[in-house]
Amino acid sequence: MTNFLINKDFKSCESLVKESLLHFETSGKPFGDGKRNIIKLFELDEKTVNIKSFKIPNLINKVAYKYFRKSKARRSFEYATFLLEKGIGTPEPIAYLENYNWIGLKDSYYASEHLQCDLTYRELVQIPDYPDHENILRQFTRFSYDLHQKGIEFIDHSSGNTLIKKRSDGNYDFFLVDLNRMKFHQSMSFEMRMFNLRRLTPKPEMIAIMSNEYAKFIEESESLIYEKMLHYTNEFQIGIVKKQHLKKTLKFWKKY
Repeated sequence: MTNFLINKDFKSCESLVKESLLHFETSGKPFGDGKRNIIKLFELDEKTVNIKSFKIPNLINKVAYKYFRKSKARRSFEYATFLLEKGIGTPEPIAYLENYNWIGLKDSYYASEHLQCDLTYRELVQIPDYPDHENILRQFTRFSYDLHQKGIEFIDHSSGNTLIKKRSDGNYDFFLVDLNRMKFHQSMSFEMRMFNLRRLTPKPEMIAIMSNEYAKFIEESESLIYEKMLHYTNEFQIGIVKKQHLKKTLKFWKKY
């Protein structure tokens, strides 16, 4: 069984979109490293389409995605639609497709507009002297504040998941990608907001700038914001180190 849904704005080219999704394995231009999910680019009426094939789920998730949870592809499509309705930047959703068998979900695909960006947040972390670095960081902080004000908890709010484009007026637009893990709230507490920023950068000097900017819009002191952001960031970094150590230990024992 196949489940397919297309954005009403792309109804005129529905057959082409569906054909690209159904023949994903044998067509399209590979994009990215493909370590977890495979991404390919397709041309559609002078528009480049980005199609992500999600990693085939394990047996438990095959069943869960059929009966209890929405697939990552469907969530990506629905969350992108919701974000745009809220005025939050993200590549335009085009379609999603799910293939099922008697066990559960076999595979799933999400198609969206492919954006040519100037950078991601990761460049700000890796290149301290990136042109207009502090201005971009401050505008990104305001973008994150806007997410929080609208009750949007982007769980994968990390350095590679925000595309950044420079506008002709010198300001910047921000676009969220990798959307399948999000939560939506009536409001977000201060602790939730600070926790949500923990994945972005391990650099105290960047956290200091973000704290200074965030403090302009919230009734908390800059020092407290910095303290909380740094605390949750350090917790996250320690967790990464522990996971890496565990993986190395398991690999070592597998040799024997």
